[in-house]
Amino acid sequence: MEKKVQQYYKLKAKQKELEKELGELRQDILAFCAEQGVADSEIGGYRVKLVTQNRKEYDDDKLYQTLSDPEVWRLLSKADPAKIASLVKLNIIGEDKITHTYAVKTVTLLQVDKK
Repeated sequence: MEKKVQQYYKLKAKQKELEKELGELRQDILAFCAEQGVADSEIGGYRVKLVTQNRKEYDDDKLYQTLSDPEVWRLLSKADPAKIASLVKLNIIGEDKITHTYAVKTVTLLQVDKK
């Protein structure tokens, strides 16, 4: 078991290093695309594509004040964007009722595919 724990520790450390390196490379690629003014490009044998998404980040306090119905709040327990979107889609919560409870954050996803 000690070897498994040791291996786990080593892999987690390696994962941390890889995530850091991936983050740095991602920033460099995003900066390059911004500098070139492109969102879709072929670089070497790879296709680089930037996809922009808007994500809602809810304020728990504002949402709780708006959805003071304990039954609805029990379904959420905390602001989970996927659950909230489902409740809006099912017309349990009206979108117009909660528009002041979140901020829209624009996120750029990076996709790199080999040609």
